[in-house]
Amino acid sequence: MDRTQLPIHLTQEPVEAAHDVRDQQAPFPGPPRVTAPEGAPNVLVILLDDMGFGASSAFGGPCSMPVAEQLAADGLRFNRFHTTAICSPTRAALLTGRNHHSVGMGVVTDFSSSAPGYTGVRPLDAAPLARTLRENGYATGVFGKWHQIPQDEITPVGPFTHWPTREGFDTFYGITGGADDQFHPNLYSGTAQVEPPSTPEEGYHLSEDLVDKTRDWIRSVRDVDKERPWFAYLPFGATHSPFQVPDSWRDRYRGKFGHGWDAQREQTLERQKELGVVPPDTLLSPWPDGAPHWDELDDDGRVVAARLMEMYAAFAEHTDEQVGRLIEFLRAGGELENTVVFYILGDNGASCEGRRTGTFNESRTYNGLPETAAEIRDRLDEIGGPTSYVNYPVGWALAMDTPFQWTKQVASHFGGTRNGLVVHWPKGISDRGDVRTQWHHVIDVAPTILEAAGIPHPDRVDGITQRPIEGTSMLYALRDGAAPDRHLTQYFEIFGNRGIFHDGWTAVTKHRSPWDLSRTDPIPFDQDTWELYDITRDFSQATDLASEYPERLAALQELFLEQARLHQVLPLDDRGIERMDAAVAGRRVPDLGGRVTVPAGTRRLPTAAFPSTSNTSFRLSVPVVADSAVSDGVLVSLGNSFNGLSFYVREGVVTFAHNLCSLVTTHVRATESLAAGEHLLEYVFAYDGGGIGRGGTGRILVDGRIVGEGRVERTALFGSGRLTVGANPGTPVTSDYARDGEYRYTGRIGEVTLETEAAGGRPTDTQRLAAELVTH
Repeated sequence: MDRTQLPIHLTQEPVEAAHDVRDQQAPFPGPPRVTAPEGAPNVLVILLDDMGFGASSAFGGPCSMPVAEQLAADGLRFNRFHTTAICSPTRAALLTGRNHHSVGMGVVTDFSSSAPGYTGVRPLDAAPLARTLRENGYATGVFGKWHQIPQDEITPVGPFTHWPTREGFDTFYGITGGADDQFHPNLYSGTAQVEPPSTPEEGYHLSEDLVDKTRDWIRSVRDVDKERPWFAYLPFGATHSPFQVPDSWRDRYRGKFGHGWDAQREQTLERQKELGVVPPDTLLSPWPDGAPHWDELDDDGRVVAARLMEMYAAFAEHTDEQVGRLIEFLRAGGELENTVVFYILGDNGASCEGRRTGTFNESRTYNGLPETAAEIRDRLDEIGGPTSYVNYPVGWALAMDTPFQWTKQVASHFGGTRNGLVVHWPKGISDRGDVRTQWHHVIDVAPTILEAAGIPHPDRVDGITQRPIEGTSMLYALRDGAAPDRHLTQYFEIFGNRGIFHDGWTAVTKHRSPWDLSRTDPIPFDQDTWELYDITRDFSQATDLASEYPERLAALQELFLEQARLHQVLPLDDRGIERMDAAVAGRRVPDLGGRVTVPAGTRRLPTAAFPSTSNTSFRLSVPVVADSAVSDGVLVSLGNSFNGLSFYVREGVVTFAHNLCSLVTTHVRATESLAAGEHLLEYVFAYDGGGIGRGGTGRILVDGRIVGEGRVERTALFGSGRLTVGANPGTPVTSDYARDGEYRYTGRIGEVTLETEAAGGRPTDTQRLAAELVTH
């Protein structure tokens, strides 16, 4: 069986055929079947989101994660394991065994551009791990956050080229974007949008649902084939914002973080030394300029920050408990012994998107509407529930990355890239409870799995010659804790923050602070200050040696450039939030022509499938048959209570609601009731223009006649989520129908049309959007 060419081609053994089947002497052997190598293990890869090295109790942090601790006690902990510093790139590297720029994922898909290393499009000569395993006899399933689909492919008709079920997975159930509401997620099964199996009132939570689906799938694999190995990829949406947990978990850590983040760093480092996950002489790295110390906060700031951290810790422990349910299921079924489990505690360092204060509604951050601690304190009791979309302040992110510098997005320093890794494999690991100190990177997971399964990396897939795997198998380290390092060189780059590791040294430069989402004064790359660390003696990158070894620093800087040219890192791109605009970034988008028609009976469209209503004039046309003069319900909604629009009828009054990041909701209402019968209802918004996030005038028309008019003084800079016809799933856009569930329309809705003004109000250069954001 030639496993180097995929698909594997097996031919049926020839047997001489009789003229009549009744005369057939030698039976036909039947078509051959590709099977995995004998003894190949099951594979379970669990990936948590936005968790720093110093968050989990398994690595000395304050978030109790007993399942991670137990798996580590029965397996191994790696304390020098690295990610890419941000979501999509880490996931692409994990599932291909290649560096993120090499497979076009130099940044999250939402910020992708036309440069080869940043397209968000995996090349065909880099077949993913799941495809290789499936072609070699594995069952494959993914349950959770994907965040690797090019934005223009997230439509009801695809193309589905880079969806999980075209990337080697037999089954996909989860979310496609970077973050989602844990109580009201935008779920997909395969390539079809589906509703959650229950409501939050009935106890629904995404993390629990994902484990249920993973468990059910593994059981179904075993029901069909008792021997076939499986590969389950379980990338939770947790612990990415929003921090949301079931009600019974919201007080789990009440009062446990009043000591603040400065003290927490000291406590965590001491615990890390006790556990042996850092060397005894490890120092706390320097505190970055621009991040407040705990004693600099006022009373509101400390109360809010403590509560936000309490919810993060509860979120982490709740997620770990779900992992425990899956592990116990495998143990009870006799599957755990020969299942290699990679429990990766974070796809990057801790999140800094909460900025200095933290946030109750994170959409305000991306729309240039900062929150104060006093505002958040007014809604303190809602934190963690379905009406909140919270993230903690950057001070906690820094503490969760103890003992390292910086956070998520900062690929130069270990605070952005060092994550805890637990590996559990009873049949394949003889040392139990040890800490492995070999230096490794997320691109090393795929080759480790292939070597453990006895499967070669394919030379050709679908006739296309494959580029080499760039990772280094970790199997040697699983077997021998004293083995010398094999992964000796690794570059890092995200948003212009960059670094190079080589043979025990790192040269790094932090180009931009992660909480600076937009800059109007970009810093030239050649003006960046580089630092140098000897990490054989300085575990936490605490002591900069650049002035002592300038020649070594220069050599490593040149090595970074060599690696950057080799892996498509150039041109360096430090643009931030302005790249969310596809026209600015040069990203592919569906050719909608400013208009979309939604056929009758279609319930929802993902964001890429309809033109954006942000920063432009638009017309929404909805033909209806009102069942009575007091017909009720939502006609069309975009988004939710955190940021959204809704066109609806309430007690016969046609109304349009514009919810600006839950800060202010403007209603434009008809001045007369809608009569029963057939009507064409329209909402026409005339945008003021002159920039982004400006206001405009909205008008409601019934059968071509204006029946209502009103001003919207400020609009959102960016889109409001999926478009839904006939209901408002999730949290309500407006309090007008807050207690009425999805508020489904009681009449009939025909073919809906949304038209937008071509290029209305869009920025004309790459800096304008950022400048507008600062002014707002």
